[in-house]
Amino acid sequence: MSAAANTPGPERASLRTWVSVCGCMLGALIAVLDVQIVNSSLPDIEGGIGTGTDNGTWISTSYLIGEIIMIPLTDYLSRVFGFRRFLLTNVTLFLIFSAACAFAGNLGTMIVTRALQGFTAGVMIPMAFTMVLTKLPPAQRPVGLAAFAMTATFGPAIGPTVGGYLTDQFGWPWIFFVNLIPGSLMLGMLFPTLEREPMRLSLLKEGDWWGIATMAAGLACLQTMLDEGNQDGWFDSPTIVHLAIATVVLLTAFVWIELKGGAPAVRLRLLATRNFGLGTFANIMVGFALFGSVYVLPAYLDEVQGYDAQQIGLVLASSGLPQLLIIPFVPALLKRIDARVLVCVGLSIFALSCFMNTHLSFDDAGPQFVLTNLVRALGQAILLTPLTGIAMAQILPADSAAASGLFNMLRNLGGAIGTAALATVITNREQFHSNIIGQSVTPFGLTDQSFLTRMQHYFQTHGVPDAVRSYHQGEILLGKLVAQQSLILAFSDAFYVMGLVLVSAAVAIVLTRSASKGTAPAHG
Repeated sequence: MSAAANTPGPERASLRTWVSVCGCMLGALIAVLDVQIVNSSLPDIEGGIGTGTDNGTWISTSYLIGEIIMIPLTDYLSRVFGFRRFLLTNVTLFLIFSAACAFAGNLGTMIVTRALQGFTAGVMIPMAFTMVLTKLPPAQRPVGLAAFAMTATFGPAIGPTVGGYLTDQFGWPWIFFVNLIPGSLMLGMLFPTLEREPMRLSLLKEGDWWGIATMAAGLACLQTMLDEGNQDGWFDSPTIVHLAIATVVLLTAFVWIELKGGAPAVRLRLLATRNFGLGTFANIMVGFALFGSVYVLPAYLDEVQGYDAQQIGLVLASSGLPQLLIIPFVPALLKRIDARVLVCVGLSIFALSCFMNTHLSFDDAGPQFVLTNLVRALGQAILLTPLTGIAMAQILPADSAAASGLFNMLRNLGGAIGTAALATVITNREQFHSNIIGQSVTPFGLTDQSFLTRMQHYFQTHGVPDAVRSYHQGEILLGKLVAQQSLILAFSDAFYVMGLVLVSAAVAIVLTRSASKGTAPAHG
């Protein structure tokens, strides 16, 4: 799976190599897409399998748990079973589990099949990344990284659009059936082009099984805590407290095992490399804002504007589709502009799009987000390719697969943390703004009295003749307006938090060392 460290490769990859790289990219896109395409259709799925919203979140949580656990283990397992055999097997299983999800008739079956689907999807993301780093020559590697960046940013942005359309037009099972088309194409591209490798089952005896067990259990507890924490009141809930304790104990044990072991399953020591450590931190922050923006904007359109899944998808398309036009030009920019400058510009533009949404009002609906979505699309499109090059600049070929798993797992984990953190920000800031506004809105203020009098007259002329009842209806309406304005201000604060997170990522990039223009990583 890795080329010899000092063996010069060809200047241009063969057609066969490009077909296999494109096949892997298709798999990475499917894996990322399958998170958001399901999230946008959760209410329909919950109704279809007969469960409530509290339990329905497990349909997404189980997939994320499986994916996050499998991503860092892919390097080790692909060495055991062989890159080609391991990838093709998991693609086939992914398609089987996708179909099984479509036929699930109850919550238990759906959770199990989604978890298994997540495990197999977790294989496809780092393997696409590894293909770029190990199979493409340095001169063409930025093109491969640009394609990978497209899967990482375009997938989350376009997922709600695809999910909303399929659900409204054909029914929710089709968000799972649709995987069969690109999945079959992927198998057709990879089966004849990937090189056969022998299995190395002897590596199973050397497996870091304690590290794998503590990581899997710790990440499962962490993801569950993040998904359930906000609705359970975080540490007011004994369940969340127990999950937090288990997370700290298990992940602390995992870090200790990986740092002390001679053959760790996850190479945490790679984070000590300056560019990889700082680049990975920036990548986590990008994941926070990337997945966070795909959570916050749909939530705003749903809760404030009352948009349905298809309408939300159409709004988000303005941040996804432009990236298809922008990302192909990034490799050319890398030949002329220092990667660190390009990343900082991308992060600044992404942050600017978030700060542009910090003054929301009830008049801000879908059309008002087109400009900020276009700005966000530009920032996202130009930052991930050079960011990956910076992080991998000091990574040797022999370490590229391990670095790939760690880099991608932590971005997804950053996204999970970001979604949970922003949900908590919205809840807490809504309460804060409600208290502040509530202190100034009283029946004794002249403005409020005037409003209540007008509403009393309105309701009296529209079917509520009793003066006391019509006045009370005015008070109820005033309370709803206060709650609505508090919620809008809370969403504004969430966008502000994302902007600050992206600024911190830019600071980390400033501290990295320069990578060669047009090549990434340097030692590939």
